[in-house]
Amino acid sequence: MNRPIIGMLVSWCNGHLLIALRTDRRVAAVGLDKLGRSFQYALAGLVYALQTQRNVRIHLIAAIIVLGAGLYFRISSRDFVLLFFAITLVLMAEMFNTALEKAVDLFVQEYSHLAKIAKDAAAGAVLVTALNALVVGYVVFYPRLASLAPGAGRAKVAPLLVTLTAFSLVFLLTVAGKAWGGRDNVKEKWLPGGRAALAFAGGTALILLTGELLVATIALFLVLLAVYGGPGPESRTLAGVISGALLGILVTLAVFKLAGW
Repeated sequence: MNRPIIGMLVSWCNGHLLIALRTDRRVAAVGLDKLGRSFQYALAGLVYALQTQRNVRIHLIAAIIVLGAGLYFRISSRDFVLLFFAITLVLMAEMFNTALEKAVDLFVQEYSHLAKIAKDAAAGAVLVTALNALVVGYVVFYPRLASLAPGAGRAKVAPLLVTLTAFSLVFLLTVAGKAWGGRDNVKEKWLPGGRAALAFAGGTALILLTGELLVATIALFLVLLAVYGGPGPESRTLAGVISGALLGILVTLAVFKLAGW
């Protein structure tokens, strides 16, 4: 008598368990989709700022020059963190300034003294962060300016530091390329794919750091898998993959060469 009841209970539990698992999978898929969209929106905002704001482009060029100078002068990890935070603060302030200006223009159609104050205050915040970056740059680079001529006895930059610098430059140049291409279909076709550029940068860095044929072969396999195996238009655009691969390889080689590797 008890066996049918037990069988029914087991079937009921299994059914509810399957329903719960399917529900959890749907929730996880929705969560990942929202996370991916949030990254796309953030990247779109960065690209818009680069396309429309001259000061953002100037700061981006200055950031690339400063990171390259840091590698050349073999700055310490602490100094690199100081420079990175100073660069990040300036770019953040510029983007907040852009967002505030667009919000004010959206709601204020005529001249308003309060709107002027809001814009001036935002511009003042950008100026403060820029002055902070100048002070940090002076403190970091001034002791090293005397050794501007290349020296043979300089040590290599730490592997983690040079690799992060290469990835940062590849990412910044990829975003700058997307901003430069805009809606031009011909330019957009040859724009470096972000995934391809970062993948080949990682593979090149791994080869340079290890110098072993087996590791180089595995790195190349992982790079090809990352580029051609994932979803998205970049995986199907040969021109974007080629330009992204060249960007990642050349930038990484230049960064490692500059850092003494």
